[in-house]
Amino acid sequence: MLGRRRFLKNSLALGAWAGLAPAPWAWAENEPLLFSAVDDAEGNHCLAGATLRGELAFMTKVPERCHGGTRRPGKREVVMFARRPGRQLHVLDIDAGSTRLSIEAGEGRHFYGHGVFSPDGRYLYATANRFESAEGIVQVFDAERDYTFVKELPLDGIGPHELRLHPDSDTLIVALGGIETHPDYGRAKLNLESMAPALILMDRHSGKILKRHMPSHHQLSCRHLDVGPDGTVIAGYQFQGPEWETPPLIARLDGPTGEFKELALPEKLTTSLKQYIASVAISGDGRHAAITAPRGARVLILETHTGKLLRELALGDAAGVVASGENDFLVSSGRGGLYRLNSTFSAPVRLTQLPVHWDNHLTLA
Repeated sequence: MLGRRRFLKNSLALGAWAGLAPAPWAWAENEPLLFSAVDDAEGNHCLAGATLRGELAFMTKVPERCHGGTRRPGKREVVMFARRPGRQLHVLDIDAGSTRLSIEAGEGRHFYGHGVFSPDGRYLYATANRFESAEGIVQVFDAERDYTFVKELPLDGIGPHELRLHPDSDTLIVALGGIETHPDYGRAKLNLESMAPALILMDRHSGKILKRHMPSHHQLSCRHLDVGPDGTVIAGYQFQGPEWETPPLIARLDGPTGEFKELALPEKLTTSLKQYIASVAISGDGRHAAITAPRGARVLILETHTGKLLRELALGDAAGVVASGENDFLVSSGRGGLYRLNSTFSAPVRLTQLPVHWDNHLTLA
């Protein structure tokens, strides 16, 4: 009971600091929460938790802007990652509503904003960069030993971003963006002419690269993805080439056959997306994928098994998306809105509007 009281006290204090006042009744024990990196109205970088009804549970300040997160299986923990060129990951205690631990990427390394756990919750895999050599790696941490660093798995490429665990429990699926960065130059992209992005399948035990799928253009930065129950992957690109070009922005890797194919959307729609896909989520039943495009103010719904576009929905600054149930999604907006979206409905339903700027990813725990 003490932990619950401490949580409520911390939530109210943090809410007052951020200009937000979470209600003590807004969160119940074991109730699912949404986690996201946010910026508040004053521009402070924070981590936030909210209920599925859209009520703020807590906010806590962090020194660097964060990006994606992942839930630890079997534990009441969520890990949030600094986005490039940030150097910290943060372990959140869900019940306390606070950061339990912060871990550094290590000398000469920075994180890329994403990670995933092994099925038993012991090992954490995080995308990172050896920035002096510009080598992309997956760092492995032992969560049972307070996230002690274990080893690095080289990717033979530059700029890994989001990664997921294949349903086989042994294969990491890594979106390799191909973009070189260095902390001395902030978020500057240093190698746009020589990019070599890919969608990579890696054995998480040995680090062996099992397959490398290359986009159709060397400046199609493979950034975000999700994987369905049958191993089908939907991946989103961010194009780094000329503004007037309209290459495909979504790719599909078929789980049963291994066929890799880029999806052709109507040219007018592709142009409206402004070369940028932000977040991808596949529904719990594996039938649908929701994809956000903040620059195009769109959410796209695809049929996962065919790649067919089912509908496009208008949503200003559409940011993060996460599956909720068999065919529902929760979507955030950089303008502060949180929405529920059913894959068969015609429009997002707003749950709440908060004075924060949601980052491009949501984590459900």
